[in-house]
Amino acid sequence: MRDAKAVVELSAATPLPIEADPGRLRQVLDNLLDNAIKYSPEGAPIVLRVEADSRWTRFAVADNGVGIPASEVPRIFEKFYRVDPHQRGGVNGTGLGLYVCRELVERMEGRISVTSLPGRGSTFVVELPRR
Repeated sequence: MRDAKAVVELSAATPLPIEADPGRLRQVLDNLLDNAIKYSPEGAPIVLRVEADSRWTRFAVADNGVGIPASEVPRIFEKFYRVDPHQRGGVNGTGLGLYVCRELVERMEGRISVTSLPGRGSTFVVELPRR
């Protein structure tokens, strides 16, 4: 893993109460932010946006990194799956991070998704039910 510096911006309207396991939520957001930092140019902005409607609280982690090819997006949350299995981009990993995120989010009765454009970045969205 490379030493990277990042600018992380937080965008949240008002306090948004949810019932979620704080340890699980922290692990998910830590992993998503760590990935955003690893796959973005040094110093590139990374935004953590929090918003809610009557049913869901959404956490979105957006970066301007390398992005994910559309053909790879359906598999990105699979166990041990890596877009670059040979780690040619210099980013080490096991392919477990996003799989674990999906498992933890589903255990909190939520859902996780990604939108991405190669060369333009990715946005991972975690939605957790409001109680």
